[in-house]
Amino acid sequence: MPDTPLLDAIASPADLRALPESRLKQVAEEVRQDLVEAVSKTGGHLGAGLGVVELTVALHYVFNTPEDRLIWDVGHQAYPHKILTGRRKGMRSIRQENGLSGFAKRAESDYDPFGAGHSSTSISAGLGMAVGRDLSGRRNNVVAVIGDGAMSAGMAYEAMNNAGALDARLIVVLNDNDMSIAPPTGAMSAYLARLVSGKTYRSLRHRAKQITDHLPEFMREGARRTEEFTRGFLTGGTLFEELGFYYVGPIDGHDLDHLLPVLKNVRDATEGPILVHVVTQKGKGYGPAESSADKYHGVSKFDVVTGEQAKAKANAPSYTRVFAQSLIDEARDDDKIVAINAAMPNGTGLDLFGEAFPTRSFDVGIAEQHAVTFAAGLASEGYKPFCAIYSTFLQRAYDQIVHDVAIQSLPVRFAIDRAGFVGADGPTHAGSFDTGFLAPLPGMVVMAAADEAELRHMVRTAVVYDDGPISFRYPRGNGTGVDLPARGQALEIGKGRIVREGSKVAILSFGARLSDALAAADELDSFGLSTTVADARFAKPLDGNLIRQLAQHHEVLVLLEEGASGGFAAQVLEYMARNGLLDHGLKVRPMTMPDSFVEHAAPEAMLQKAGLDKAGIVDCVFRALGESGKRVLQA
Repeated sequence: MPDTPLLDAIASPADLRALPESRLKQVAEEVRQDLVEAVSKTGGHLGAGLGVVELTVALHYVFNTPEDRLIWDVGHQAYPHKILTGRRKGMRSIRQENGLSGFAKRAESDYDPFGAGHSSTSISAGLGMAVGRDLSGRRNNVVAVIGDGAMSAGMAYEAMNNAGALDARLIVVLNDNDMSIAPPTGAMSAYLARLVSGKTYRSLRHRAKQITDHLPEFMREGARRTEEFTRGFLTGGTLFEELGFYYVGPIDGHDLDHLLPVLKNVRDATEGPILVHVVTQKGKGYGPAESSADKYHGVSKFDVVTGEQAKAKANAPSYTRVFAQSLIDEARDDDKIVAINAAMPNGTGLDLFGEAFPTRSFDVGIAEQHAVTFAAGLASEGYKPFCAIYSTFLQRAYDQIVHDVAIQSLPVRFAIDRAGFVGADGPTHAGSFDTGFLAPLPGMVVMAAADEAELRHMVRTAVVYDDGPISFRYPRGNGTGVDLPARGQALEIGKGRIVREGSKVAILSFGARLSDALAAADELDSFGLSTTVADARFAKPLDGNLIRQLAQHHEVLVLLEEGASGGFAAQVLEYMARNGLLDHGLKVRPMTMPDSFVEHAAPEAMLQKAGLDKAGIVDCVFRALGESGKRVLQA
C-alpha cells in the first residue's frame, strides 16, 4: 500500500478545502498512487482517471461540492472524484458485485448529481441544472466536465448552442487529452488564461460593451468581432465563442499553479456560459499507462511494478474477434464491403478490419446517429456497410434506424456487439433492448448468434442479403468452443433449426443462451422429461413452421432470450395468438431479462439472478408443469 498521510485524513471535499494550497500537489500525488493500487486489484478504467487527478483536486478545492454541482461526462475519469468524496475504501470493490459502480451514479453519492454511462450528456444535464437553479433563485455553480472524445458527439454542441442562446451561468471544463485544439505554450498560455478569466479583464470588457452600445449599429458589430478575434487569436476557442461561450485556455491540466487561479476566476464570474479548455495526458504519472494509453483505458487486474495485466487464456476466441475475422474474410472477395464504428474500433474488432482494409474502415467518433445515416448513404450508393455498434449505444441512433434506413429499405448491416448482460459495466452498458426496438420495424431482419460458428454464418448471410436492413446480435466475451467453419454459409432467411429432439418439453432459444438450454435439457431428460431444443436464429421473420411444430407436439414451450421483455418472446407469442396456437392447453413460458435494471456483477451471477441459466430454465419447466412437475421430482 502506498504511503498517503494527507489522503488518509480526507473523508470528504470539505477536508480537502481545509488544507493550504501548498499541500494540494502532495494530495494529487497520493490520489494517483492510491488509484493505481486500487485498480490493480479490481481492474477497471485507469488511464482517463490518471489524467484528471490534478483537475479533480482543483475542482473540489475551488468549488463547494456537493452544493456546487460537478458533473462528470461518461464517468471513466471519475475514479479520483470517488476517492475524494468518501468512497475511497469502496474503490477496492469497484465494478464488483455489490460494490461501487464504475460510473457516476446518483444513488451512490450526493456528490454524483447526474449518472452517466454514455457520453456527451454532461453539458445538457448541467444546463438543465443551471436553469433549475435560476428558477429557484439559488446561486450555486454548475460545472460540467467533458472529454475531447465526447465533444465529437452532436449532443454536446446542441447543448452548447442552447446554453449560449440562454446566456446561462454554466461552466464547462473541456478535458482535452487527445485532440489538443490549441496546445498550451507554457507560461504565456497560463498568463493569458488567467488574464482573460480575471475580474479586471471581464470588467473592462463589460465597460467596453456599454460604450459600444452608444455607437452606430455597424460599428457595434465591428467592435464586438474585433475583440473576439483578438482574444481568439491569442488563446484559441473561436468555435466556442461563436456558440456563445466565453472561452478560457488552453491551460496545463497537471499544473495546479495554473489551474487554481483560473478556476477561482470562472467560479466568481457572474455572467453567461464559460468554457475552460484544460489539456491533460491520459495515464499521467504511471509509466505503463503513459506509454500505452489505449491498453490502459480499461484494464484487468495488473502488477503495479511491471504494469503487466493478468488475463486468463481463452479456450475459445471472443465473439468480437470472430466477427472481425469473418468480415475480413468476406471483404477479401467483395470490395463493396465497408465497416463503420463509433469511436470503438478496438471494442468492435474493427481495428483489425482497418489494418486489412484501411480505406474501407471508418471511425466516425462518438456519433452513433451520424454512423447510421452515413451507413445509409453508403448503402444508397451500392456499398455494403457493416455498422458495428454496441447494443447499448445503438439505442442512441434509433430515429436514424427508423427514418434513414428502414423506411427507405436500405441494406445497412447492423453488427450488434455486447448483446445481453455485460458484467462489470452494469445496467448502463447492458445490451437489453435491441431486439425489442428492431423487430417491430417493417422489413428489418433480426438475427442472434447462438455460438461463434453461427456468428460466421450470420456475417455471410448479411453480406449476401440485399433486400433491406439486417441485424445480428452477439454477446461480450468468448465463444463456446465449437468448431469454426472455414467460411460462413448464408442462412435461409427466417429459418430456425432443431438441435435436439424430444417429446414433452420444448425450449426455443434465441441467441447465446442455447448452451444453457442444452444443459437444461440434459437435466430434464434425467427426470424423464424428454426435451426438444431449437435455435430460432431469427426474431424476424419468424420460422412459423418451427413454432407450429413445437407448439403442437409438446406440453411445455419455453421461449428463451437474453433480452428485455418485448423482444423475441413477444414476437413469438403474438404469432401464436394470431394463428390459434395458444388455444389448446399448451403451457408457454417466456424467459427474458427481468423488468428492472440489473446491477453490475460477474456475467454468470447476473444470469443466475435473472433466472436465465441452466437452473433457471429447469425451474421454469417444473413450475409450468405444476402438480405433474412435483410428481416427477418426487419420483
